[in-house]
Amino acid sequence: MTAPTETTLSRRPSRVRGPDARGVRPRRSASPFRPGAGRQAHGGPVAYLLLGLMAVISLFPLYWTIVAASTSSQAVNRAAPPLLPGGRLISNLGAAWRDADLGKAVLNSFVVSGSVAASTALFATLAGYAFAKLRFRLRTALLLVVIATAAVPPQLSVIPLFQIMTSLGWYGRLPAVIAPTLVSAVGVFFMRQYLAEALPDELIEAARVDGAGSHRIFWHVVLPAARPGMLVLFLITFVQSWNDFFWPFVVLTSENPTVQVAMVKLAQGYVPDQSVIMAGALLGTLPLLLLFLVFGRRIVGNLTLGALKG
Repeated sequence: MTAPTETTLSRRPSRVRGPDARGVRPRRSASPFRPGAGRQAHGGPVAYLLLGLMAVISLFPLYWTIVAASTSSQAVNRAAPPLLPGGRLISNLGAAWRDADLGKAVLNSFVVSGSVAASTALFATLAGYAFAKLRFRLRTALLLVVIATAAVPPQLSVIPLFQIMTSLGWYGRLPAVIAPTLVSAVGVFFMRQYLAEALPDELIEAARVDGAGSHRIFWHVVLPAARPGMLVLFLITFVQSWNDFFWPFVVLTSENPTVQVAMVKLAQGYVPDQSVIMAGALLGTLPLLLLFLVFGRRIVGNLTLGALKG
C-alpha cells in the first residue's frame, strides 16, 4: 500500500470538529466534497411540464405561419382557421419571392444588418472599455447621459434625420439606414458591464508595465477578453436591425428595399392574399432561424458566462 502523499491528504474532506473551549462549534467549510456539492440540480415533473408548455406556446406562432403559408387565402380567412399544413407551400413561397422581389431585399438586409451589427460591436466595445477601465473626469456623468439617450423615442429624431439624409443625397440608399445606427447606448452599457467583470485591472496594468500603449492594449488585451460579449451583441443587433421596419420604410424606396419594407408589396391590392403574405413572412424569418441554429448554443453559453461572472 502506498503512503498517502501531501496532495491527497490535503484533498480529504476535513472532519467536523467539536466545540472549542468557549463552546463555539466551528462552521463547516464549503468543501467541494460536501455531499451534493458540484452536482447539477434536476427539475421535477412540474418544471419539465411548465418548460414544455412554454416551448409549445413560443413555437406555435412559427408553426401557424407555416400552416397559413401552405394553404389558401380563403382557408386562412375562415372563422375556424386550419391547424394542419396544406399542400400549397412551395407555390406560395414562389409567389411571395417573385411578387416582393425578395432576392434583392434579402441581400440589402444582409448588408444593412451586418454593417450595423459589426459597427455597433466595435464602437460599443471601445466606449464600454473607456467607461469600465479608464479614469477620466465626468466619467459617471457621461455614462448617465449615454444611458439616458436610450430612453428617447426614435420617432422624435425622424424629421431632422430625414433632412440630413436628404441633404447628403442618401435618400433611397442603404447608407441612410446604416449611418444613424452605427452604435447604440444599450450596446455601450452592455459592453461596459461585461468588461467591468471579464477584464481584470491587473491585466491592463501588466501590459502597461511591459510598455504597451493604449492602442496596443485595446487590440491585444481588451479585444480578446471582450470577444464573447461582442459576439452576443453582434447577433442581438443583427436580429434587431433585420426586423427594423420604421426607419427603413421612411428613407428607402420600393426599388431598393430591405426585407421588411419589401413585405409591404405583398399587402397591396384590393384583396391581399393572406397565405402569400405569410409565406413572405416565413421567407423573411428563415435567415434569422438559420443564424440562431448555428450560433444559438454560443449565444446562450456566453450569456450564461456573463451572468456567472456578474
